[in-house]
Amino acid sequence: MKLDRYDFRILEILAKDGRITKSRLAEAINLSVSPCWERVRRLEKAGIIEGYSARINPRAIVQRTPVWMQIELKQHNVESFSRFEQFVRDTPEVTECVAVGGGVDYLVKVEASSIDAYQRLIDEWLVSDVGIERYFTYIVTKQVKRQDPPLSLDEA
Repeated sequence: MKLDRYDFRILEILAKDGRITKSRLAEAINLSVSPCWERVRRLEKAGIIEGYSARINPRAIVQRTPVWMQIELKQHNVESFSRFEQFVRDTPEVTECVAVGGGVDYLVKVEASSIDAYQRLIDEWLVSDVGIERYFTYIVTKQVKRQDPPLSLDEA
């Protein structure tokens, strides 16, 4: 799908304000409402716009302790990686997990109700067959920055 400057501008605006009205969006990109909304629908149908959501601050509802982990697996094969990745997908306390290169296999963010709850979770992981060789724990003491990556016309 070929995108033009109007499409990129729509994406840029919606990434910042998913609740903008149709008329304000059209005004911001200098199109009338109907053609602007047709473009939005086309971007949705193409899967470029995946959905709209509110960013909820879970700490305002329930206190959570964020912990980052570096994890190295015992074995490095497709089966071991698949088993571990399915395991973290099935663990609700895991809110982020990325595979990385450079000495460790995964970086995992766990949000537990307490440090004790985190340690009990890890103790369960270590006696399971998930295949962890070694892990390092980093307790978050302060969030310095959180934002979605910027979307700009210059990068397209």
